[in-house]
Amino acid sequence: MKILDQYILRRFLYNFFSSFFILIVIFIFQGIWLFIDDLAGKGLGIVIIGKFIFYFIPTLIDKVLPLTVLLSSILTFGTFAENYEFAAMKASGISLQRGMRSLIVFVLFLGVVTFFFANNVIPKSEQKMFNLRRNIAKVKPAAAITEGVFSDFEGTGEGMNIKVEKKYGEQDRFLDNVIIHKKTKQNLNNTVIKAKGGELISSEESDIIQLVLKDGNYYEELMPKDAKERRKEPFAKADFETYTINIDISELNNQDLEEDQNITTNKMKNVSRLIKDIDSLRDNNLEKVEAFSKNVVTRMGAFPVKVPMDSIKPKNVTEQSSSFKSKPVAEKPEINTIDELLDNLQQWEQLQVMKKAESDVSSILSTVIAKKDELQSRYKFYNSHILSLHQKYALALSCIILFFVGAPLGAIIRKGGLGLPMVIAIILFLTYYFIGVFAGNYAKEGNIHPAIGAWLSTLIMLPLGISLTKRATADKGLFGFGHIIDGIKALFKRKKEATE
Repeated sequence: MKILDQYILRRFLYNFFSSFFILIVIFIFQGIWLFIDDLAGKGLGIVIIGKFIFYFIPTLIDKVLPLTVLLSSILTFGTFAENYEFAAMKASGISLQRGMRSLIVFVLFLGVVTFFFANNVIPKSEQKMFNLRRNIAKVKPAAAITEGVFSDFEGTGEGMNIKVEKKYGEQDRFLDNVIIHKKTKQNLNNTVIKAKGGELISSEESDIIQLVLKDGNYYEELMPKDAKERRKEPFAKADFETYTINIDISELNNQDLEEDQNITTNKMKNVSRLIKDIDSLRDNNLEKVEAFSKNVVTRMGAFPVKVPMDSIKPKNVTEQSSSFKSKPVAEKPEINTIDELLDNLQQWEQLQVMKKAESDVSSILSTVIAKKDELQSRYKFYNSHILSLHQKYALALSCIILFFVGAPLGAIIRKGGLGLPMVIAIILFLTYYFIGVFAGNYAKEGNIHPAIGAWLSTLIMLPLGISLTKRATADKGLFGFGHIIDGIKALFKRKKEATE
């Protein structure tokens, strides 16, 4: 049995690592297309691009590893069944579960390693990749300029905002329709420069980058100390064919590309940090809701708080009150509804009350609507932390469950190679993946509990794995329609006998 276990494990590991390598390469190319704008044409060295890919690979594990386990198990057991190796094992008295024993141990070990990886390696990779992408834009000024929006160059020491309509050419060095707002020491934008075109000229040896503007105009608002001079010379304006601005980037070139930015998201945190932040976020959200509700109630005045009466009264007060006879006072009419309140008021008083109520209600509604977006954002952030916490556990368990889906499925279809097993594996994985994506999005919005969103796809695969394992053990087909067909045949047979 040790020889058989080693043989099965060796075949599975071969398929596992082959599938993992192929899938990781495919997902890397797919991910590069997502970040092509951050990498292409920025003048980045091969070392920086290599670091980016190295940090990006661990973030693919949650997609690659479940698909690898599913595909390798289908390939392994499908080949065994196709070559009648399972038939030989069963003839020798070895059941499917006994043949899977060595692989079950390996998959359980893989689940533990996967959880360790999701808890420690993936958060650090997310942090490193985020810092690298953020710092690339600082080190490479051309990368820091985004088309269609104002890009802040305050960190360069020049203090300016630059907006371009289009970037093109080698390393995006050529610019179209440039608008620059230069800042004063008081952080005021009193200088505007517009140009039809521009070019960024730099060299690796120099800490100065030249921005050469072409065919534009220059406008500067002058601020003389004398008030009379301000009226005489309110601004300066000039046209130019070529205008050069030197930008000092020495501080940026000395920056470490992997410097931490002290910005963390839920994907960058491990289990202990997520648990701690979930508790603090829940308490903070409750405090915000309670404070806002108290504020609304106070502004409405509809639910006044009753002040408890003091049960201890001085005796002399009661004696004095009994010695004096109070004059009869007219009793106030009891008001139970709003209509009764308005009936006791004059017409001008009714208008004032109605306008005041309408104004208060509209003000409170606008405040509630504005606060609603803030609270929804807070609870979405809170739900994303719970979702990330459970996804770390669900990822480890999904590898185990998908093995029990793929192994009996391969034994049932009895087909090896990369044809039919690949198609079935992709269909099952896409079902698993998209259920997880949709459930995760619903969980973030608060439509379902985040724990359900993290576990739903795994729990759906669990009964499928149990059913397929039972069918493979009993040597049944993929779809058990035999008993239905037999029942239909028996029904027609009884009807035929009744007519005869």
